[in-house]
Amino acid sequence: MEKLLMRKFRQLILMLFIFCFIIGSVAMSASAMSASTEVPAKVMKQAPGFYRGQLGDFEVTVLSDGTAPRHLDQILSDPRIVYDELTADHEVEPVELSINAYLINTGAHLVLVDTGAGELFGSSNGLLLANIVAAGYRADQVDTILLTHIHADHSGGLSIAGKRQFPNATVYVDGQDVAYWLSKKEELKAPISARKTFEQSQTTVNPYVEAKRLVEIKPGLELVPGFIARSAPGHTPGHTAYLVESRGHKLFLWGDTIHSAKVQFSHPQVTVQYDVKPDEAAQTREQLLDFAAKNGVLVGSDHISFPGLGHVRKVGNGYRWIPIPYTAHVTELDPKP
Repeated sequence: MEKLLMRKFRQLILMLFIFCFIIGSVAMSASAMSASTEVPAKVMKQAPGFYRGQLGDFEVTVLSDGTAPRHLDQILSDPRIVYDELTADHEVEPVELSINAYLINTGAHLVLVDTGAGELFGSSNGLLLANIVAAGYRADQVDTILLTHIHADHSGGLSIAGKRQFPNATVYVDGQDVAYWLSKKEELKAPISARKTFEQSQTTVNPYVEAKRLVEIKPGLELVPGFIARSAPGHTPGHTAYLVESRGHKLFLWGDTIHSAKVQFSHPQVTVQYDVKPDEAAQTREQLLDFAAKNGVLVGSDHISFPGLGHVRKVGNGYRWIPIPYTAHVTELDPKP
């Protein structure tokens, strides 16, 4: 009798164990299913902004400093054309203008062309330093900075809170821009609306002047091997384009020749309120567009949607922008020698 009771008891314990095991397994399975179907929180961030390619023996890394939202009908000289172009393309104001810079490793120099806006334009930009690191470099490795001109979104990244962000770099910029934007005399003569630009220019560029790391240049000079400065005045007095060449492969970095690809390729006469001399800027734009179209040269543009690389084609009385195809591999940017 006692043995029978013990056997019954053991069977009961076994059944309870099996029951608990089954219930636990079902619960764990339900929990796993619940966890696997739970929607994660939104990330709400873009990928690091850099795009890389070869130019002969040079490595070119396009860097995004972010974007600047702008109402084109307020900053361009012909609001009617702006309205027509944006309406035709189903776009609305404000338009996000890219802020691009170009980091070029020649093997002997690490050259940065323009520096973005730094802390001057708000939270939608100022990403250049982080993207330099994301691209595998450091700001203190840059030894040469070529400015297309002195303006907040091109020279603003030089200094933050008065401190040089590229401590080992020498800055090169046309002497006419230095004489204009860094001059207190010119600041006092300028319209009140332009005073902020003078203040920003002096705050970000002067630390390099004080450190004796700013060199004034003239057009036609080869600043480092493979980099030729070309005068492109109008937007600012010393606005400069740079023709970069390695083994016959060329890249034309033209700064602020174009602010709006939607408008200014087909209507080169349309100017922007930031032009110091609008008529001269329009004339320069026509010349550079013609040069790029006739020579088929690859263009790098500071405000065309990132990465801002493409070619220019003549179409009727205007021009057309042809962006280069995106590639997931590091390939030759200008395959035609």
